[in-house]
Amino acid sequence: MQNIVLQRFGVLMPLSSNLPPSDLPTAASRGRTGKWVVLAVLCATVLLVMIDNTIVNVALPTIAVDLHAGTSGLQWVVDAYTLVFAGLLLGAGHAGDRFGRKRMLLLGVAGFAAMSAVAASVTSLDALIAARAGLGVAASLIFPATLALIMDTFGGEDTRARAHRAVAVGLWAAMAGVGVAIGPVVGGWLLEHYSWASVFWVTVPYGAVLLVAGAVLLPESRGPSLPGRFDWAGLALSVAAVGTLVWTVIEGPHHGWASPASLAGFAVAAALTVAFVARELRAAHPVLDMTLFYNRRFTVGALVIAVAFFSLFGFIFMVTQYFQLVRGYGTLSAGLHTLPFAVVMAVFSPLAMHAGKRLPAHLVITAGMLTMAAGFGLVTVTGVDTSYWRVVIVSMSLMAAGLALVQGPATEIIMTTLPMDRAGSGSAVNDTTREIGGTLGVAVLGSVMATVFASHVASGLAALPLPAPLKDAAATSVAAGAQVARTAPGTVGLQVEAVVRSAFVAAMHQATLVAVGACLVGAVLAMLALGVRPALPRARQPERDTVTV
Repeated sequence: MQNIVLQRFGVLMPLSSNLPPSDLPTAASRGRTGKWVVLAVLCATVLLVMIDNTIVNVALPTIAVDLHAGTSGLQWVVDAYTLVFAGLLLGAGHAGDRFGRKRMLLLGVAGFAAMSAVAASVTSLDALIAARAGLGVAASLIFPATLALIMDTFGGEDTRARAHRAVAVGLWAAMAGVGVAIGPVVGGWLLEHYSWASVFWVTVPYGAVLLVAGAVLLPESRGPSLPGRFDWAGLALSVAAVGTLVWTVIEGPHHGWASPASLAGFAVAAALTVAFVARELRAAHPVLDMTLFYNRRFTVGALVIAVAFFSLFGFIFMVTQYFQLVRGYGTLSAGLHTLPFAVVMAVFSPLAMHAGKRLPAHLVITAGMLTMAAGFGLVTVTGVDTSYWRVVIVSMSLMAAGLALVQGPATEIIMTTLPMDRAGSGSAVNDTTREIGGTLGVAVLGSVMATVFASHVASGLAALPLPAPLKDAAATSVAAGAQVARTAPGTVGLQVEAVVRSAFVAAMHQATLVAVGACLVGAVLAMLALGVRPALPRARQPERDTVTV
């Protein structure tokens, strides 16, 4: 019965289908579905994926207590999703170009709803991390298909078509940013009324609605000239390289940055990256055409998006804990205090696309990176009792405005350098840099925070009459420190709480300085490189043969 339903939705068509492109109902040819209706469905689908990037963040303190997780465990709860998501995006985009973007999207939505139910039902930290990884697999099928379908739906090179495409890409980018920002709000409301499992249950009915809407309203689309064997070796090397790097960074504070485990991890990650590049340069039908990166605008456009999300995701990982465990906000209040980011993002994204049409894109993107750097810079002067309205909200508004100025114009630069039959692969590159950036942001900024936090807590608690095991436990995370403070007797508990809170703020300052530096580097890259328009190298012309998997 399930197969019959999925066949009705167009999911279980043979993957090796050799139907010519003219036999597929395309976005350009299907007249009964308006392109703006298609855009609405795709934006709603993007919202599903991006909310899950951050909805779990507001639940981290509760998960830390219920599942006995330290900072490293919490990083893995966040990064298991984004790591698998990022690692599989290239292959998923490539598969969408070959076998149908709608088909990949519907498979992903169905898998997302199913894995959300699994995540909501687990009772251990390891099981939750595994379920989050499963959600990442499903998300990787969804995300590149959304942007590729938009580019196909809003195709054409006349002035009107280009204007409509710019608006569509701007709304897609805005929805991605808004999804990241409202995740903590939705999660906070749910946690006020239900357990942390509710942040996963909520996506089950949403996914079911999207599955029906996508099956009925979305047209099929695929690239017409992508024969050859699927590049499984390239996909495996890309996943292994990214996974090894993120594991090394997250576990670095525990092993020691100069330990044999850390050094070996970085060496293996570098070797796998070199092997991946070498494989893709030799492969007849690569999962990632490395010649695309000869185009300076394509490369730097991808890099600035990665930098923006590196900084943003790392900050969100810290600020939700800051609001709850340092400022003492409840879960809903913590989420609502991040809401201005979503509002500013929604307002500035269309304005950024308009500015990108009237001003050189490199100036708009450079201004965005500098605005984000200013927002993160304000975080470094916040304290335990800093005014939310005078400082914190200003810093988040600057981050949101800067992100809007960066991601819309940069996404259009990436997508307009590619032929339409590579839209899925180009979308996957855009999405992969976004997710790898976010994954590394949580890993790097979280690890810097963990290292500084542990050092400050150890020195601050050294003179207090606490057993050594409790001192060690307090240094593992701010949630664990708060637990130790509650169990310590009398004034000692108050002293522990003060040490833990001040240590977290100091650690957040140091980690945020990394984000400031990254944004400044991104601004320099955008100014120097994106103003040049080199010719795109001739794309690979693969031999025609039968698609096999």
